[in-house]
Amino acid sequence: MQTATSTPFESLRYCVRCCMPETQEGVKFDDQGICQACQSSEQKIHINWVEREKRLRNLLENAKAKAGNNYDCIVPISGGKDSVFQLHVLVKVYGMKPLTVTFSHNWYSETGWYNLQNALQQFDVDHVMFTPNRSLVNRLARRSLGMIGDACWHCHAGVGAFPLQAAVRFNIPLLIWGESVAESSGRASYEDPVHKFDREYFTKVSAKRSPKEMTCGALSERDLYPFNVPSLDDVERVGVHGIHLGDYIFWDEERQTEFICQEYGWKETEMEGAYKGYKSAECIMAGVHDFTCYLKRGYGRATFQACVDVRNGLMTREEGFKIAQAIDSERPGALDYYLKITDLSESEFYETMRQLKHLKLIDINPPVHPKQRQNREVTVPFFEQLIAKHRYRQDPREEA
Repeated sequence: MQTATSTPFESLRYCVRCCMPETQEGVKFDDQGICQACQSSEQKIHINWVEREKRLRNLLENAKAKAGNNYDCIVPISGGKDSVFQLHVLVKVYGMKPLTVTFSHNWYSETGWYNLQNALQQFDVDHVMFTPNRSLVNRLARRSLGMIGDACWHCHAGVGAFPLQAAVRFNIPLLIWGESVAESSGRASYEDPVHKFDREYFTKVSAKRSPKEMTCGALSERDLYPFNVPSLDDVERVGVHGIHLGDYIFWDEERQTEFICQEYGWKETEMEGAYKGYKSAECIMAGVHDFTCYLKRGYGRATFQACVDVRNGLMTREEGFKIAQAIDSERPGALDYYLKITDLSESEFYETMRQLKHLKLIDINPPVHPKQRQNREVTVPFFEQLIAKHRYRQDPREEA
């Protein structure tokens, strides 16, 4: 039964413990009205993590034994908090020799670029990066909005495809990611994982559309070639498989972030649409991604963060709703950059999002409030800032 707490949208059902609405993709509530993410947080306390760590240790030792002179595993990294902590665990704790790989969304923030380069130096690891060209990113950003309801298809697809391509090319079977899908997404629990890794994992979970489906007059199959996953034959030949460290070790993003800041000089930044400075700190467009979620599903990154804090006892459910309502509804400054690179008008943007709203919100217009101040970090890709500074001697804020 829903509590008397005031919720952002009265017509929506919310988890009775946290702030997550029924419009979250894949969310399930139990008979008491508790979402899967809250169920996972309870299950997490009762898991035998000592036993799970033993399983991880054996898995990694086997990978090292089979690797010979090759790399032990592939670690997809962005320079974000999770991938830096992954490197700490794998390199410093277990003595692994990973090949780190990065699909660059080509929207790196200055802080994010520092964090990535700092991590490569701190952990002394080899690294391969793929960066799609600016024109392709811009065209895909426009196509992405109508196809999947956010601006980031190229990132969703690229972070799934490129590590697999690297695994096949370098003949490295094991890929290792960070937090478990059960951790806070609400789409699975520790007792019911649901999502198992395969070559189509990221297409099913985030990209939603295949490269072929993304083709149009402005995007050919040749343009989209970098986003194709390897063939099933190649994946099976190499024996590619993936794990999440969060399924084997107790995951605490707050403490882990504090740790990597203190030990390795990782830096937070001000994030649009959020009240914490560590999630997606590498990307200037994260606020636009989360804003589109708010427009179509009625919640954004602030709700997500509030849910975690409510589960962890850091704030009440009422406090979570209050802070989320204020931040989720704020128009991100990076929307100006998005409209510029896609040649969309603001009215076209909002109309597209209106057509993609969740059925539960079909008769509701989520309120949007103007941002009251400029973001501390420039919401223009860092590479473009460098070009403007050194080639044109311009203030990068003039390019926003």
